[in-house]
Amino acid sequence: MHIAIVTSGGAGMFCGACMHDNTVARALMDQGVEVSLIPTYTPLRLDEENRGLPRVFLGGLNVYFNSRFKWWGSLPKFATSWLDNPAVIRWATSFAVSNDASELGDLTVSMLNGDNGPHHTAIAELAGFIKQLKPDAVFFSNALLSGAVKEIKRQVAVPIYCQLQGDDVFLDGLPEKYRKQAIELVSQRAQDFDGFVTHTEFYRRYMANYLSLPVDLFSVLPLGIDVDEHPGRPHKGTPDRFTVGYFGRMAPEKGLHHLADAFLLIKEKIPHAKLKIGGQQGKSNQPYLKKTLAKLYDAGIEVTNVGSPGTLKEKVQFFSDIDVFSMPTEFLEPKGLSVLEAMANGVPVVQPAHGSFPEMLEATGGGLLVKPRDPEALAVGILELADPEKRFEFAKAAWEGVRRHYQLPEMAKKMIELVSNS
Repeated sequence: MHIAIVTSGGAGMFCGACMHDNTVARALMDQGVEVSLIPTYTPLRLDEENRGLPRVFLGGLNVYFNSRFKWWGSLPKFATSWLDNPAVIRWATSFAVSNDASELGDLTVSMLNGDNGPHHTAIAELAGFIKQLKPDAVFFSNALLSGAVKEIKRQVAVPIYCQLQGDDVFLDGLPEKYRKQAIELVSQRAQDFDGFVTHTEFYRRYMANYLSLPVDLFSVLPLGIDVDEHPGRPHKGTPDRFTVGYFGRMAPEKGLHHLADAFLLIKEKIPHAKLKIGGQQGKSNQPYLKKTLAKLYDAGIEVTNVGSPGTLKEKVQFFSDIDVFSMPTEFLEPKGLSVLEAMANGVPVVQPAHGSFPEMLEATGGGLLVKPRDPEALAVGILELADPEKRFEFAKAAWEGVRRHYQLPEMAKKMIELVSNS
């Protein structure tokens, strides 16, 4: 069996979706499946071995120029193809390149116009490449790439699936003048797929309604994690240590501000409590991060900010240094990979009772659910786990639950079964 996975890079930053795509590719390979992981826009930046192909389709620089200048697409290929070189893209994305939806409205619409838009030549090139691969199925890692599906189906007669991993969050973040048009285009283009995959039952039904599609077209493939790469173990801790951790994109939708407000209340009850944070810190979110941290600094609270670790080993070290984890998202989180990683290292979690979290914690028993967008409720939940004995019980459940329900081999087998039955 040969599966092609079309993924998209994160503009030089760590991206949870493309990191998971890489993990999926590895898991499938371990099951004896031939996998072609095809990067688009930018090269993949990962904290594990890169299983992606060493070239980039729909290179971000040419996509940008095609969408801005009508004459760009008429240039000879030799004049533009060098911009798709991964090294050139990496160099360019080391400067001020954004993947913020609020700045990418017109480019998103131009991509969704697909073979009828300015990127038809690049889309035809991607389709021709996939045709040469002769896969048994093609998976797209998001619906924002759906403008390419019609041309691929014209050239390749195999099932094409779409893995939905937060497309609604990006679309809802577009400027008003582009949002409605983009959502309508995604809904239209989504009809070209043979099926859709989500990580939870919640997101399955949510996205079926969002895209106005029959829910029967959607399958659930739970997240998978390589537990061997997360060797942390449950620990009781000591009465004089209580460290709360946050790991995720430092942006409003991920809810760091809710945790900051909750921590102010926690410090009133536990003066020696500490806060440790990490994750991607994009340039566009710097004002938000500074404002959020300033509230804590003004109250005399020091925060350990490890930034975005460059290796998986450093990320695991982060989890080993904390006692309780929380990423209190503002939006309805479709994945929550860092929550799984925390639990895999024996750290209990406190999460809002929305999005993917209720299903995740029902399966593992590794933490508490609290009222969403409510710092007081979040503080109460975290303080409940300040008791070392109670925290240890949740930590054990978290560690065991991830290993019982979110193992990589099981995820890969379910994906193979989906393709086999198509």
